[in-house]
Amino acid sequence: MAQISRRSVLTVAAAAGTAAAVPLARGAQASAAPPQPDPDIVYTGHDPVPLHWLENVAPAELAAGATWGVPWPRGAFAPGQQFSLTAEGGATVPLQSWTTGFWPDGSVKWTAHAISGAAPRAATYSLAAGAPAAAAAAVTVQPGKQIVVSTGAITVAFNRAGGTVVDTIKRGDTVIARDGRLVASVQDKPSSDQPATIKTEAFTGTVEAVTVEQSGPVRAVVRVEGRHQQGKRRWLPFVLRFYIYAGSDAIRVVHSLTFDGDERKDFINGLGVQFTVPMRAEQYNRHVRFAGTGAGVLAEAVQGITGLRRDPGAAVRQAQYEGRATPDASTWDTRVTTRLQYIPAFGDYSLRQLTANGFEIAKRTRPGHSWVRVDGGERASGLAYVGTPGGGLAFGMRNFWQLHPTELEIGGAATDNATATVWLWSPRAAAMDLRFYHDGLGQDTYPEQLEGLEITYEDYEPGFGSPYGIARTTELMFWALGATPTTARFAELAAANRTPPLLVSSPQHNHAAGVFGSWAPVDRTVPAKAALEDRLDQLHRFHLSQVDQHNWYGFWDYGDIMHTYDPTRHTWCYDVGGYAWDNSELSSDLWLWYHYLRSGDATAFRFAEAMTRHTGEVDMYHLGKYKGLGTRHGVMHWADSAKQVRISNAGYKRFLYFLTADERVGDVLHSLIDADKTFLVLDPLRKIRTAPYTPDPAALAIGTTTDWGSLAMAWLTEWERGGDPIARTKLLNGASTIAALPNGWAQGGDPKCDLADGKYAPMTERSVSVGALSSVFGLIEVMTELIALTGDAAVKQQWVTFCRLYNAPAADQLAATGASWGNLNLRQAYARATAYAAAQLGDPALAKRAWQELRTGANGYPDSMSFASRRVEGSAVLNPVDEAGFFTNASAQYGLAAFQVLALVGDQI
Repeated sequence: MAQISRRSVLTVAAAAGTAAAVPLARGAQASAAPPQPDPDIVYTGHDPVPLHWLENVAPAELAAGATWGVPWPRGAFAPGQQFSLTAEGGATVPLQSWTTGFWPDGSVKWTAHAISGAAPRAATYSLAAGAPAAAAAAVTVQPGKQIVVSTGAITVAFNRAGGTVVDTIKRGDTVIARDGRLVASVQDKPSSDQPATIKTEAFTGTVEAVTVEQSGPVRAVVRVEGRHQQGKRRWLPFVLRFYIYAGSDAIRVVHSLTFDGDERKDFINGLGVQFTVPMRAEQYNRHVRFAGTGAGVLAEAVQGITGLRRDPGAAVRQAQYEGRATPDASTWDTRVTTRLQYIPAFGDYSLRQLTANGFEIAKRTRPGHSWVRVDGGERASGLAYVGTPGGGLAFGMRNFWQLHPTELEIGGAATDNATATVWLWSPRAAAMDLRFYHDGLGQDTYPEQLEGLEITYEDYEPGFGSPYGIARTTELMFWALGATPTTARFAELAAANRTPPLLVSSPQHNHAAGVFGSWAPVDRTVPAKAALEDRLDQLHRFHLSQVDQHNWYGFWDYGDIMHTYDPTRHTWCYDVGGYAWDNSELSSDLWLWYHYLRSGDATAFRFAEAMTRHTGEVDMYHLGKYKGLGTRHGVMHWADSAKQVRISNAGYKRFLYFLTADERVGDVLHSLIDADKTFLVLDPLRKIRTAPYTPDPAALAIGTTTDWGSLAMAWLTEWERGGDPIARTKLLNGASTIAALPNGWAQGGDPKCDLADGKYAPMTERSVSVGALSSVFGLIEVMTELIALTGDAAVKQQWVTFCRLYNAPAADQLAATGASWGNLNLRQAYARATAYAAAQLGDPALAKRAWQELRTGANGYPDSMSFASRRVEGSAVLNPVDEAGFFTNASAQYGLAAFQVLALVGDQI
C-alpha cells in the first residue's frame, strides 16, 4: 500500500468532512495560524469561566508568570476566538491566549492562557470571550545575530551558536548577569568502587539551534537545543526553554537532558547551569541569600562588618544586614574603616542538598582554603542570590530537595565577577552510576530468563537494561533584581520557585466541557456515595504518604511510586525485580490524574504532576533503538527487558499538557505518534515465539488491545492538538478495522496491521484471545473518548459488546463470540467496562452487575476490606511507617473503576 503523505500541518475536520490545513511550527502551539471558522457551524459561545489559584491562595509572587489550560464544550467557540481576563474586583488583566486542542468539527476544545507576574493579582479571575486588555509594556522579540527579548523590566540576549546560551541579562544598561552556560563533568570510573585513579573531563553546552516559539505580547518562549562538548566529543543533548513575561524581571527555564553515553564508563559527577554576575560594589556591600526550609533565609554579606570587636555603628550594621547600601564609610567608626583589609571576605558559598532530608551551607574565602560550615537544615527551598544594592541574580531550582543531590553555589563573589551555579547534580555527591544492578545471575537464555521471571518477577535479558535514551526535565528560575531583596521579599521568591502558582478552572467546568471521558466531580449527596468517596480519599492519601515515609526521592526516582509491599520487612519491594518501581504499571498515572480532575485538590495535582514529569522522561526512551518505548516496572527504571508502548503511553501525559500547556510534554506526546514502528525493531513476544520474527510493515502483528490502545492515545492526542494528519488516519482506520473483525477487540488469530495507514487486515474465522491486561493500560479510556468524538456506530457496537462480555457468564461469551473467555483476572477493574456497556445500552441489570463487581472486589479491594492503616515504629523499622493491605496495581484499578462506575451508573448505587 502506498505510504500516506506526512506533512507538518494543523488539520481540523470540518462538519462537511473536508479539512482545513495551516502550517504548524515545531513545538510552538501559538505560532500556527488558526483554522478559519466554519460558516456552517453555529457556535454557541460560553459563559465566563471562574478561575482560582490551585493552592487557593493569591500568591505574593509568580514564577515569572502563570500559564494554564481551560477546556471548552464542543461547538462553543470558533478557531481564533479571543479571550479576556478580569480580576476579582474588576481590574482587567493583560492576557495571551492560544488554542491547544480542537474538537473534530474544528471548534475549540482547549485553550492556553498566560499572564505576567507584573499583572494585577487577585484570589479569583473570570475568563470570558472578548478582546484582551493590552499589556502596559508588551514583551518584544528582536531577531538578528542574537535573539533579544525585552520585557520592559529586563532584556535578555540569546546567542545562536557557541558555548554560551545567554549573552547578557540587563536591567536598562546594567548587566545583571552574563555568559549563561551549561556545564557538566564526567569521570571514567564510579565513585562507589573507590578506584585508585579517576579521569575527569569537563564539558560545556554548545548551542546548535535556537527557535522563537512565542513572541508575545504577554509571553515569549525561546527554545535552545544543543549538546555538551569537550574537544571532538559531543553528547548529552539538551533542550532549554526560556519563558519570559511582559513587565517581569524573572525568567523560567525548563531544562531537559537526555543520556546518550555508555553507562559503563560515563559517570556524570556534575551537571549545572551557570551565570557570571558582575560585582560593582565594595566587598562589604556584596550580599548573598539562601532560602532554607519554609520561609527561612540566610542573609549575609561577602565581607561581614557585624559582630566585630569594633562596631562600625548601628546604622551601618543594619543596612548591611538588610542588603541596603551602607552609609558612607566616612561616617563609620575609624577603628573599623582603617582595618577593613584585615576582615576576611568570603567569596565562595555552597548550599548542598545531597539527600532529601538534610542540607549544609558552607563558605570559604577562595579556592585553596578550607570551607567553613555555616549552618544546615532539612529541606531547602532551592533559591540563592548574589549581588549588590545595585542589583543581582536570584537563581534556583524547583523540587530542589526532592531531586537531590543538588547544590546552589556562589563563587568568586569577592572578585569583580561572581559565578552563580544551579547544580542539578552536585559535584560534591558521588558520581551518577547508571550501570545495571546485577550480573545476570546466569540468565543467558530465554528459558532461564523465564525461570527468573517466575521468582523475582523481573523480565531480565542481557543488554536490555540500558539507560541510553532516558531523560530528565528540571525547572529552574532566575530573577534579575534591581537591588538585594529583603529577607521577606526573598522568601516570597523562594515560595514561587518551590511551588509555581497555577490558575485552574473547577472540576464542574472541566466536566461540563466533556473532556477526558467518563468521570464526574466528587459527589457526597448520597450516604453511599459519601462512604465510597471517603475510601477513595483514604486510598489516595495512603499512597501519597508512602512517598515521604519511604523517601522516594532523587534525580532519577522522584515522581514514581513502588509496585508491591513486603509486610514481613515492613517496606516496599524496592529490591525485588518487577515488584520495585511501578513505572506506570496498570495506569497509576491515570488514577492520580482522574483523582485530581474529580476533586480539584492541589495536593492531588502536584502528586500527579510529579509522576508525569518522571514517567514521561525517565521511564521511556527518547533516543536510540528503543525510542518511543517505555520500560516495565523494576528495581531500576530502565532495568526490565520488556520495552513496551503501554509504558510510554501518551494517555498518561496528556492531562499535564492540556492543563498547563507545557511544551516539553507536548514534545514528548508528538514523539510518540511513530511508536508503532518500534514493532519492526523489537519483537515483544521474542521469549515465547517459536517461529522466526520477520516483521512486515504492511502486515505487522500489533495487539488490538494493550498495544493498540497505547498507540491510539498518541494518535488521539495528536489529532486533538491539530498535528500530523496521519495520526487521525491511523486512529480512525485502526478502530474501524478492529471493529470489523469477527470478534472485534476479543478477536484472536494474531490480527495484522498496516503501518502505512493503521488498518487491520480483514479476518473471517472467529476466534477469541482476551487477557486481563488487555484494557487496563488506557484502552477503556481511549475508546470512551473516541466513540464520543466520532459517533461511529459499528465501532461503538463492537466495543460495547466487548465491555459487556468481559465479566459476563461463560454462556453469554460463548453465544456471542463462539468461545468462553476463560477464568479472567482483574474483574473489579473491569466493573467500569460493565458500567460503560450499561450506560450505552440503558440496561439497569448491567448497571447493577457493575456495582456488584466493584463491591465484591474480585482481584481487588472488596467492600468488606478495611482501608484503615496501622502504624509500625520502633525497632521493627528504620523509620515509622503506615501500612495497609494495598498494592499499587490494585489501587490504581480500583480508583479508576470506582470513578467511572460513579460517573456512568452512579444513580444506581
